[in-house]
Amino acid sequence: MESFDQIAEQYKPMIHKIISSLHLYEDKGEFYQHALIALWEVSQRFNPEKGDITNYAYTFIRGRLLVELKKIALAKERCVCTEEEFRRIAGDFQTDRTLEREILLSYCEMLTPNQQKWLLYTFWDVLSIKEIAELEKVTVSAVKQWRKGAREKIKVVINELI
Repeated sequence: MESFDQIAEQYKPMIHKIISSLHLYEDKGEFYQHALIALWEVSQRFNPEKGDITNYAYTFIRGRLLVELKKIALAKERCVCTEEEFRRIAGDFQTDRTLEREILLSYCEMLTPNQQKWLLYTFWDVLSIKEIAELEKVTVSAVKQWRKGAREKIKVVINELI
C-alpha cells in the first residue's frame, strides 16, 4: 500500500471538490483537515474486494464533512442567547454616561443654550424635532432655528480644525 502522503496528494482535488460542492468558504483549512482525517480512515478501513476506493472515499469524506457542519450548526444554535438574556447581560456593562455628556458639551461651548439643548436632545436622547418642540414647549420652527444655528457654528469649528 502506498504512503498516506501519496494518497492525500492523489485525492486532494476530490477533497477540494467536496468542500466546494458543500459551499464551505469559511474555515476551509479546518474542513480540509477533517477531510484528510476521513481519508486516512478510508485508507485504513477499505477492503479492495468490496469495490472501488474512489467511490468509498468520496462518500465517506463527504459524510464526515456533513457531520462536522451539523456539529457546528448545533453549537451555534446552543450558544445563542435570547433577547432577554442579552439585555440583562448588556445592562450589566452600562457605565455612568455623565462624563460622556460633559465631554460632548465641552466641544459645544460656542453654542447658545438652546442650540446645546437641540444637540443633546438630538444626539443624546435621539429625539425628533417635533418631540424636542413638545418637550421644550416651543414651536417646531424654533427648534429648526436652533438646529440651523448649531450646524453653522459646528461647521465653522470643523473647517478651522481642517
